[in-house]
Amino acid sequence: MQWWNSFVEWFWSANGQQFVTGTVLPFFAVLIAGFMGAAIGRSATRRLVDQRDRETRAAAVAALVAAATHAATWHSQSAAAKDHSQQLAAAADIQVRLLPISGAAMAADWAAHELADMRVNSVSFSFQAEQSLREYRERLVDWVAHPRRAKKLFGLDLERWKYETDPVDPVVADQQRWAAEQTAASSRDEHGDIVLEGEIEPETAAR
Repeated sequence: MQWWNSFVEWFWSANGQQFVTGTVLPFFAVLIAGFMGAAIGRSATRRLVDQRDRETRAAAVAALVAAATHAATWHSQSAAAKDHSQQLAAAADIQVRLLPISGAAMAADWAAHELADMRVNSVSFSFQAEQSLREYRERLVDWVAHPRRAKKLFGLDLERWKYETDPVDPVVADQQRWAAEQTAASSRDEHGDIVLEGEIEPETAAR
C-alpha cells in the first residue's frame, strides 16, 4: 500500500497536478477528438455513398421505364425511332445488370421479356397497355426498395414464361401485319418523293 499512498500524495501535489493538466488531459482530449472526427467522417462518407447508390438505382429504373414508354408505341414509330428505342433499351439493360443489387440480372431479363411483349402488343395500344406499363414501373420500383422479395417474384415469372406457349391472337397478328404494311408503304412514299424530285431537277435544267 505504500506505493499507492505515494502515488496519491504525488497526484495531489503541485508537480502531479501540473503533469495531469499539462500532459494527460491534452493527450486524452486529442485522442477523443480523433475518434470523434473519424466517426463523423465515416458516417458522412457512408451517407454520400448511399446517396450515390440510390441515384444510380433510380437512373437505371428510369432508363428501363423510358424504354418501356417507347416500346408501348413501337408500331407507330419510324424506322429511325425504332433504332433509337432499341439503343435505349440496350443501354438500360446494361445499366441495370451492373447495379450492385440482389437479382439485378434477373430484373434485366424480366424487363427484356416485358419490353418484347409491349412491342408486340403496341399495335393495339389501349388502356390495358397503359395498365401494363404502370405495373411494369411499379414492379421495378418495388425491386429497388425490396430487392430480395422482388427477385423471388421475377424468378417465378421467368420460370413460368419458360413453359408458356400461348398461341398468337389472330386479331393481333392481323393488326401487326396491317401496321407493318402501313409503315412499309409510308417508307416507299417518302422514297418515291425523293426520287421524283431528283427526276424533275434535270428536266427543269434542260428547259
